[in-house]
Amino acid sequence: MSIEQPPSTTATGAISNPACPICQKHRGDGPLVGPVIHSDTLIEVTHRADGPLGYVFIETKRHVASLGQLTEDEARVIGQARTRLARGLRTELGVEHVHALVAGLGISHFHEHLFARHVGTPQDHPWWQQWDGGVRGDVADFAARLRTYVDGVDRPE
Repeated sequence: MSIEQPPSTTATGAISNPACPICQKHRGDGPLVGPVIHSDTLIEVTHRADGPLGYVFIETKRHVASLGQLTEDEARVIGQARTRLARGLRTELGVEHVHALVAGLGISHFHEHLFARHVGTPQDHPWWQQWDGGVRGDVADFAARLRTYVDGVDRPE
């Protein structure tokens, strides 16, 4: 029997749940930790730790479950980050397409998947699955390159 721990408030006032894998990730703990591309008071953007380059997560710092629970500021910053990351993925990897997906089925903490469809992906390969033949490389270095595209998303233009 598991007992769900109640959410708590962080030093910045964000709501955090000690049992949530994404909240744990933001503290640098657990199996979901990957290279950080961007982090501010509202969102954290990371690259998946394994697999082909071009699989990014945009997550709220605040522990909320869905799109409808986002504040206006969170929605604005997530939108800016999504657009800038898509440009970065296209520029850095020369991909065919960038997909964005919010499913919210596995973990009850807002997270958006942004992932590349690499050139050469077989036509019958499902769009929602990573293709093992995608571009590989140093994930930390790639995350640092993507960082230049999303710097400043938490500040007005």
